[in-house]
Amino acid sequence: MRRLSPADGRRNRVGVRRPLTGVVLAVAAAALAAGCGIRSTSVPVDAGAAPSRVPCRTSGTDSGGRDADDRVRVYLVCASELVTADRAIAGTDRGSGRLGLARALLAQIRQSPLASERRAGFTTAVPSDLSVGEGAPDDPAGALRLSAQPEDLSSEALAQVVCTFAEENTLATGGAVLLGGPSDDYAPRGYLCTSETRTRPQNVPTVSTPSPSPPR
Repeated sequence: MRRLSPADGRRNRVGVRRPLTGVVLAVAAAALAAGCGIRSTSVPVDAGAAPSRVPCRTSGTDSGGRDADDRVRVYLVCASELVTADRAIAGTDRGSGRLGLARALLAQIRQSPLASERRAGFTTAVPSDLSVGEGAPDDPAGALRLSAQPEDLSSEALAQVVCTFAEENTLATGGAVLLGGPSDDYAPRGYLCTSETRTRPQNVPTVSTPSPSPPR
């Protein structure tokens, strides 16, 4: 039987020490992870893509007017709110009176948003066939008639029309936009564009309708 030499004893002690050192380091690492609130898992976790934000802002290089020379502000829908967009209309539209201006503005919010606006998240809720005309003879002064009852429009569409018209002093009466529908049986109502309307288009407040204008 071979006798162990002092060198063999030293080698055995080193061989035992090394595994023990590895165990101690592993335990320390686990304790450190627990102390930092890290929960270990053997299954890969997919947190998904980072949430994206719709900018609701355009570069302003495309105003949508080919031969236009008069800039206006209209309201479109973006991120469930009303956001202004700069547009350009022909100077003759503004010079053609209240009705011509109202028709030009309605045409801007009735059409599909421009390419730059679509990329920024803009949409419109205004029906493509909606039109506007003069008020009936017995309507209050300043009233306009839509081809659909205002109450039959979606709240977003009505808010777009009201806030876009309210940007022009000539289309607002006492701060309110007087709108009626195609039937003379329903009198026009006064609609307001408030800060709450712009942030929550589902709420378009109304005001008392002025007395009808004298017979024309």
